[in-house]
Amino acid sequence: MLKKCFCLTIIVLICSILYSQKTNKNTDIDSLFYFRDKVQDETLNIADRIRFAEKTSFIAKQRNLDSLLLINNRNLSLLYFYEEESDKYEKINRANLVLATKLKDTTAIATANYNLGGYFSYFEIKNDSSYYHYLKALKFYTFLNDKPNQLSSLLALADIQDTEKDYIGSQESAVKALELAFKLPKTERNLDNIWSLYNLLGVSSQNLGDFQKSLEYHEKAFNIADSMINGDYNKSITINNQAGVQRELLNYNKALELYNSLLDNRDVYEPYDETFYPLIIDNVAYTKVLAGNKDYESISKLFYEAYDLSSVLDDDITKLAVTIDLAKYYKSRAITDSILKYAEKAYNLSKKITSNDILLESMILLSELKEGNEGKKYLLEHIKLSDSLLKVERNVTNKFARIELETDQIEAQNEQISKENFYLLLLSAGLLLTATLVYIILSQRAKNKELRLVQEQQRVNEEIYNLMLGQQDKVEEARAQEKIRVSKELHDGVLGRLFGARLSLDSLNFSEGKEAMMNRANYIGQLKTIEDDIRKISHEMNTDFVSGSGFMDIVSELIENQTKAYGLTNDFNYTDDFSWEFVPNKTKINIYRILQESMQNIYKHAEASHVKIDILRKKDEIIIYIEDDGKGFDTTKAKKGIGLKNMTSRVLDIDGKISFTSKPNNGTIVKVKIPYKV
Repeated sequence: MLKKCFCLTIIVLICSILYSQKTNKNTDIDSLFYFRDKVQDETLNIADRIRFAEKTSFIAKQRNLDSLLLINNRNLSLLYFYEEESDKYEKINRANLVLATKLKDTTAIATANYNLGGYFSYFEIKNDSSYYHYLKALKFYTFLNDKPNQLSSLLALADIQDTEKDYIGSQESAVKALELAFKLPKTERNLDNIWSLYNLLGVSSQNLGDFQKSLEYHEKAFNIADSMINGDYNKSITINNQAGVQRELLNYNKALELYNSLLDNRDVYEPYDETFYPLIIDNVAYTKVLAGNKDYESISKLFYEAYDLSSVLDDDITKLAVTIDLAKYYKSRAITDSILKYAEKAYNLSKKITSNDILLESMILLSELKEGNEGKKYLLEHIKLSDSLLKVERNVTNKFARIELETDQIEAQNEQISKENFYLLLLSAGLLLTATLVYIILSQRAKNKELRLVQEQQRVNEEIYNLMLGQQDKVEEARAQEKIRVSKELHDGVLGRLFGARLSLDSLNFSEGKEAMMNRANYIGQLKTIEDDIRKISHEMNTDFVSGSGFMDIVSELIENQTKAYGLTNDFNYTDDFSWEFVPNKTKINIYRILQESMQNIYKHAEASHVKIDILRKKDEIIIYIEDDGKGFDTTKAKKGIGLKNMTSRVLDIDGKISFTSKPNNGTIVKVKIPYKV
């Protein structure tokens, strides 16, 4: 008896533990899906989405849900990139690479390598490591026949090779990328890639001294930019590069003509890169110096304007270019004090930002100006740096070839190790199988009995579940029938009788007596009210709510909720001459996200109290105006943040155009134009 009680107690405890574990697991899974939905909610700020993504990864890792963990980590990686949390970005992509390799997810392996290539290129400036990971990504994308990502990887490799002065290698990579690009659809993004490749070929040809070929590539780049919807900034860069080649060819008048055209179109490129304008001013001034222009007053004014602008913008790269050009300008005029002043500034600044070419120029100038041992010191330093750079340039091609060779060797070694591990695993599995075979045979009967019990329990559970579903269907059907019955009863029964009563009372209006007539009128009014209420109830009970609200209702709700949350007042106007049901869902989603992002920007940066939003139609275009009364910003100086980039990207994705109009203390107006076709 005691033995039976003990066994029963043990069984109850085990069942309780199993039930508790099952309950905890279900709770974790529910939390996981809740957090995952929050990660995708773009109405939340990046910090909150990162917090939810980290919680999702934690639960997925605890539950060994590797595939879900990998997907979530890729989303978390992107959020870290937006927040410029470089250490976390690198760490999670390394973890993704290990996990993707374990799952043999080739696409995820390629993505992790591509992201690590970007990390070493943009955050660490380690071109060797960046080249290695981009090369690995290219091999996997090639295996997957993923042409768009092959193109992106080749473009990144070509850019690194150009930076490291492997111009021949850069051109080879760029040509391979162009071959892929011409096989892809002519989207705005692909056209931008083609422009980048032609621009890179033009720059590398100039560095190789092939100026005519460089001009040909820049002309092709200009034509591609001209065919783009938003290619004005690209064209500005190409014009600047063409002018630089013309200056190398001593065609100073042509170079000045091109540079001056950029000065006249400052509003085209400045919203994208405000440091471009002072660079153009410097180029104009120095080209005039090279051309022998003697209008020193206007040339000096241009140089100092460029210098002051670069200082205000805290742009050391442009400031360095202006500084060395000022030194050479004063050298042409033989003004020793000024040459020395700006040569020393160029020397110090080029060391700070590691610009070896300008550092060498400044050393030559200083060695000529300084006397005795000090001048000799700069000359010796110039010789030492030149020799060092020469060795680097000679070895750079071999370095990239060596990286490719080592990558292939590592992959071959890994493959051999994998084979050896597989054979060892196979042998171990055979031994383990032999060792456990006897145990399996002896325990099979007990397991079969247990399995039959589980199957029976599962069958009973399925029957209960089916009964619940059937009952639910009957409840829903009865509810629908009851709605229709009550609706008909109200409309055909009560409403008819009330209507008759109203007519009867109406006929009594011919009776004499002012008070009687007033009472009757009052009763008639009450009956009308009851009649309207019953008709409204009948209509509402017979209405199908499945279809939901229209698009403008959704937008109105967004604006109302967002402005309320942000403490803003709003004025929302829209025209009714749209057929929104025929507008593609992609366009509507992007319009929704553009409005959402804009209001977030107003809340974060504008310090506004009121926002005015108009959605209008003008011929075959949807026009959206978003205006706030905030502090505004100087469009000639403000840097383009993630929010504005996201809005611009969404507008480009639906073939639209976007512009920003703002002045300090005078609010901001965002104007969006989107094609409207029905």
